[in-house]
Amino acid sequence: MTKQSADDGDVREDDLGRVGLRAGASKLVQSWRMAGIFIPFAILFVILSITSQPFLHTTNLINILDQQAATLCIAAAGTLVLVAGGIDLSVGATYGLATVVAGEIAAHHSPVLAIAAAIVTGLVVGLVNGLIVTVFKINALITTLAMSFVIGGVALKVTSGNLIVLSQNSGFYRFANAQFLTIPSAVWMTLFFVVVLGLLLSRTTFGRYMVASGGNAEAARLAGVRVNLIKVVTFTLSGGAAGLGGAIDISRLLSAQAASGGSALSFTVLAGIVVGGTSIAGGQGSVWRTGIGVLFIALIGNGFNLLGIDPLYQQIVLGLILLIAVGLDSWVRLRRR
Repeated sequence: MTKQSADDGDVREDDLGRVGLRAGASKLVQSWRMAGIFIPFAILFVILSITSQPFLHTTNLINILDQQAATLCIAAAGTLVLVAGGIDLSVGATYGLATVVAGEIAAHHSPVLAIAAAIVTGLVVGLVNGLIVTVFKINALITTLAMSFVIGGVALKVTSGNLIVLSQNSGFYRFANAQFLTIPSAVWMTLFFVVVLGLLLSRTTFGRYMVASGGNAEAARLAGVRVNLIKVVTFTLSGGAAGLGGAIDISRLLSAQAASGGSALSFTVLAGIVVGGTSIAGGQGSVWRTGIGVLFIALIGNGFNLLGIDPLYQQIVLGLILLIAVGLDSWVRLRRR
């Protein structure tokens, strides 16, 4: 009897030990997901600094930020959608529609009206997405994927499939290209937008409601949180950010077409958000880390270009990074359960 008791005690101690190891591993992975994006970002930055002489030039670094301005805006708002328990795959198509709407209006009317129209277009698309998801209870992934086809078709109808090319309209061009301290206005606008959304998520009651809605929607409802309203607002902000991104890019390039953005932009945005540590299942995320995630992906692309590596490998690398990030998130959630 004594021996059996001793054996049982050993088994229990072994079980506790295994549970402790699993808990420790889960905490380690969780800590890595929370702050880990800064480590590979720093490593990649150092590697590119050593292997490519032009990388550290101020012009190159500013160009990276300028080229990623629209993506950063869209990803920052997309973080809110994921945190609140949704997903928006229509941002690429919304961006494309916003650029052609802005281009058509800028060609015949004031730059201010063109910029406002692009943002309003995005807000309307986002609002429709949010209402479909919450009122009709259709899965957000299916809703936004279907809407991306609808929006793309509308954009093609607006342009009749043609490329929009604008003359260097001084007012419209300056919207994204005006210089302040040698940095384009597109970068300053993006920085302001990201900071505002970051503070909204991390420092306000509304931000806590987003986290609660994405973490456990039913519990949030019982606690008095208006979950549906939270989701509608986040989708609307996501659409508005895509509209703003479209206005920024057509101002930068003075050209637009219906096919711009699309699934490639949606993939890049989602990759930046997930690589930055935002949970694909909702309830956890940070706008700040999303920004680093987007810039990490941008550094990969910039490094491939500077080092003359076949861009096809870039797609493979990005796909693997996204797969690892999503797998890591799933593993952590399973360990918590």
